[in-house]
Amino acid sequence: MNFNKIAKTALVLVYLVIIAGALVRMTGSGMGCPDWPKCFGYYIPPTDVKELTWAENRVFKKGMVIIKDEKLLVAKEDCLTGKTFEASQWEPYTKHDYAIFNPTHTWVEYINRLVGALAGLACFAMAIASFSLWRKNKKITLLSWLVVFLMGFQGWLGATVVYSVLNPLKITIHMVMALIIVAVILYIIHLANPKTSNTVFNSMFRNVLWLALFMTLIQVVLGTQVRQFVDEQVKSGIEDQSLWLSNPEISFYFHRSFSIVVLLANLYLYLRNKRFNLGFTKMNWVMILLSIEIISGMMMYYVHFPFGSQTIHLVLASILFGIQFYMILEARKKG
Repeated sequence: MNFNKIAKTALVLVYLVIIAGALVRMTGSGMGCPDWPKCFGYYIPPTDVKELTWAENRVFKKGMVIIKDEKLLVAKEDCLTGKTFEASQWEPYTKHDYAIFNPTHTWVEYINRLVGALAGLACFAMAIASFSLWRKNKKITLLSWLVVFLMGFQGWLGATVVYSVLNPLKITIHMVMALIIVAVILYIIHLANPKTSNTVFNSMFRNVLWLALFMTLIQVVLGTQVRQFVDEQVKSGIEDQSLWLSNPEISFYFHRSFSIVVLLANLYLYLRNKRFNLGFTKMNWVMILLSIEIISGMMMYYVHFPFGSQTIHLVLASILFGIQFYMILEARKKG
């Protein structure tokens, strides 16, 4: 059993969850499944509103959902409908009052959940495989099971996001938790690969790198708030994309201006790495990702959200976070 391969597979799948989540946000599919963990009470969600519409002589299983009078109703028990609607067979869905069915949104959200479940299984497999390293390094096993707990907690957070009808604070916490899971898995991978890197320890480089990582996390949080503002603009009926950021909140201006500080901090790291031959080759990727991040941000503002720009912006930020965190692990003092 190759623990490293399992751990890296888990990491890739967690990143796929982040990508899927970004696609959910881009398409506005966050409420595509109004319940959790099922979708309208189904393990495989409906494709047509007729499946969610009451009709006579239909069999409904306990927990299945219908939309009636713009409200969600849940079957109390397995039932066969008669010629007239019997209210006694149904009870209102009480988690929220969102009752809109959009098949595209439903399946985008459902795929997001499937990828999340797959990532959860990969993390569980990693935890099982970690027992083979218990004698070698107990920390690997303990952290692997911590990841399983965090994935479960993340699933619960996902449910609360749905029940709150996409509460901005809960969406932000959900995103930050995903990055924490990435960081823990990267630490596990680092521990499982004890070979010494070719990097040179430099305290100033390490300290500024920690600062740069924290800045990236701040930018992710601010970006989530900006994204929420855009969502509210869309919900208010503004269809012209050029107007979505015509009168933004202060978080947008801080997010945009702070990107300059982030760039300068990472440019300092890049130049220091070159000057002292520290060997952090991943700094090249950091600068490339930052450049694309800034370009995609400018495109959203000046070209008015071209297709895919929001997803690229978020996913690259999460990859940047992962690279910076792994560099911190490499930047620790040897011996």
